Amino acid sequence: MQVIRSFFNKIRAVFRFIASLINRIAYKLTSLFTGKKRADRLFQSYRDKKRSLNDWWERNVDTKSPFYRPVMIIWKTFAYGFVALALYIFSVETNFLYLMGSMPSVEDLQNPKVAQSSEIYTSDGVMIGKFYTENRTPVTSKMISPNLVNALIATEDVRFYKHSGIDYKAMASVAIGIATGATDRGGGSTITQQLAKKLFKTRRSGARGLLSYIPGFSILIYKTKEWLTAIKLERNFTKEEILTMYFNTVDYGNNTYGINTAAQSYFSKSPDSLNVQEAAVLVGLQKATTTYNPIRNIKRSQERRNVVIGQMQKYGYLSPKEADSLSALPIELKTKFETPYDGNANYFKNAVVDFVKKWGDEQGYDLYTDGLKIYTTIDSRMQEAAEEAMTQKMKQLQRVFEEHWRNQNPWVDEQGKEITDFLPTVVRRTSKYRSLAAKFPNNPDSITYYLNKKDTMTVYDWKNSGEMKKYWSSMDSLDYYKRILRAGMMAMNPQSGQIKAWVGGLDYNYFKYDAVKQGKRQPGSTFKSFVYTAAIDDSTFNMSPCDEIVDKPFEKIYMEDGEQKEWRPRNATGTYTYASMTLRRALAQSINSVTAELTDQIGADNVARYAKKMGITTPLKGLPSIGLGPFDVSLYDMVAAYSVFVNNGTYTKPILVTKIEDSNGKVIEEFQAEHRQAIRPETAFLMTQMLKAGVEEPGGTSGSIRWKFDVTKNRNELGGKTGTTSNNSDGWFMCITRDLVVGAWVGGDDRSIHFRTTNLGEGAKTALPIVGSFLEKIYRDKSLAYETGPFPKPSFKIEKNYNCPTLYLPSMSDSLGIEGDSTPAGRSAEDEFLIGPPPIPLDTGRRN
Repeated sequence: MQVIRSFFNKIRAVFRFIASLINRIAYKLTSLFTGKKRADRLFQSYRDKKRSLNDWWERNVDTKSPFYRPVMIIWKTFAYGFVALALYIFSVETNFLYLMGSMPSVEDLQNPKVAQSSEIYTSDGVMIGKFYTENRTPVTSKMISPNLVNALIATEDVRFYKHSGIDYKAMASVAIGIATGATDRGGGSTITQQLAKKLFKTRRSGARGLLSYIPGFSILIYKTKEWLTAIKLERNFTKEEILTMYFNTVDYGNNTYGINTAAQSYFSKSPDSLNVQEAAVLVGLQKATTTYNPIRNIKRSQERRNVVIGQMQKYGYLSPKEADSLSALPIELKTKFETPYDGNANYFKNAVVDFVKKWGDEQGYDLYTDGLKIYTTIDSRMQEAAEEAMTQKMKQLQRVFEEHWRNQNPWVDEQGKEITDFLPTVVRRTSKYRSLAAKFPNNPDSITYYLNKKDTMTVYDWKNSGEMKKYWSSMDSLDYYKRILRAGMMAMNPQSGQIKAWVGGLDYNYFKYDAVKQGKRQPGSTFKSFVYTAAIDDSTFNMSPCDEIVDKPFEKIYMEDGEQKEWRPRNATGTYTYASMTLRRALAQSINSVTAELTDQIGADNVARYAKKMGITTPLKGLPSIGLGPFDVSLYDMVAAYSVFVNNGTYTKPILVTKIEDSNGKVIEEFQAEHRQAIRPETAFLMTQMLKAGVEEPGGTSGSIRWKFDVTKNRNELGGKTGTTSNNSDGWFMCITRDLVVGAWVGGDDRSIHFRTTNLGEGAKTALPIVGSFLEKIYRDKSLAYETGPFPKPSFKIEKNYNCPTLYLPSMSDSLGIEGDSTPAGRSAEDEFLIGPPPIPLDTGRRN
């Protein structure tokens, strides 16, 4: 009794304080609007009337009666309690004076939102990835098994269909349990209350008010919010809708949210296919996702499952015989947990994520929570063919590389000597070294010790295109990975701009660096095409493929930073024919001397200008050597630039995404490629014919794609250009067809890692086989719309002659059996051999 009296005294004290506070606030507000004198008169009048009412009460009520005080206590308690409850609910609903914290708005209640996974699809409708903060894909009520519903109701809220959000019987049972010490009476929260807590996160820090920081008040306030929200949910939704939202909201552990993802992850089933015992496992898991996780603790999970089955028997969902037989069964899992980088096209997915995040920032969408459906341009079959071609050809090339170096280290300087401090220097760029350096700032010996400490690790196995366990140190791992060659390949439709295949590396799990767009390397002779394009397209020079330049030594004297320098490139073979050579043949055979002379005639600045017009976005300078590819470019830009030749001179900006839908399937936006005229249509046609010569004519550097791969059936026409850079550090191949442009790059992770001989390291031997294998697979797949055939005939008149005499003069490259853009072993650039200061020379801005 004393406890009850004390409790009511505290309540009265609180109400006195609140009444006093309200009175003071009312007086201040009245004074503000009416003035102090008028406010004093009004409040004095109020006090006089209150005193008059008290006098009337004293005259008409027997306050000395022995029943007066008990009756008044009852009435006051009821009145104060009712007013207090009303004020309390009002304060919670309105967050009065920020005391209680926020409540869900009407919009939130009518359109409850949960974080949903966004899905990425290929152009042929294959889902290739999900991105999320919570891996959740909502389902409708029709996709939820009745076994799940029965298990949930029997376990969590047996009177679910009878209450309106709050189960007063359950609450009374909990109260009795607390009073008597019986802890087995369960909780009082209904399914609807649990949904309110999960859906609107009523206990999050952002929803806390000032009173929530007072011990004891926070639980009361949280519960009140859940009660009120549950009642509103019951008013706005049917019982079936509430159950569906509940199942779509629940966390099932292992970054698995919602019943759809849980059923797929633990049992590889859709939620409508779950049997009783599987449903019981997932419902039981909700109580504690770690304790009852069937992967981490199968015994406890089974015990919890059997509790759920027992509840289903208790409330008539199962017979005793069924419950007994099901409880005796073991849990049979068939796990299949998703990650954003499952499947193919992982480098491409990263590019899509960057695009969609930028678009989402502008349009107000979140890739990770809004359940977007993103339809991309790549074809799953072409992507698979590209990845297979990359894996097969790089595995073969890596074997050649290993045999080539055998027990020697492949990192060498310009003179071919091993760089002895290569690994100690490279390791300083790793995150492992930086973390150790931060931990041991004044103790280099400790850094060395931990870098060389061995442990079991999983590494990429290039021989089997998988992974393997090794007992290695960090330095052992670094030594291993630096010996593995890297590669990238991209295929694009030149007319639509749609990227159809994108392979940024050997294996995304182990090599995150994307060689398609992120990586930028010297393109070598593949850059020569821009020189010939400028010469033919620029009206000042207006050259044709049959114009001739003598193949002879070229020399350029120039000034750089006040210092006179000399540049003398040499041909790949180191020899010259001293004969006049058509531009068509010079490009086909990748003759450096002709390219250097032509660059000098038309101006290096013009070459840079045309490269930019055609889509090269990396920095370029108008230097004498620009035509031989000394500046870093991306494979992404090169494929787009070469697409200009097949698209009547129109540059088409590559696109990755065709459309984006919201979570309800409504199209938010569709995307089309940007187009602009880069060169004249006639120039594009002529350059296509010149690149064809590199494949078809004797001595053409790209000829091996024609006779090593099955890509020319049905009169199929291709054009191509190889490229090889300094000391064979980078191998390139660019290929054009009537409706597909493909580019590939191969090289070491560091430029000092490469083949010692051009016969092994040139683009025709490293990058070309990847493209050839890819096209071979594409043309064999009858389900694809890529048919072989000739380039389209021009719809306009060709003024310039391109059917040049095909007289073939044998060169040293033929007798040596090497490609025309090769360089002798150990020399600097295939395409650029420097006499004098070795760096790229600065142009004087003048041309001869």
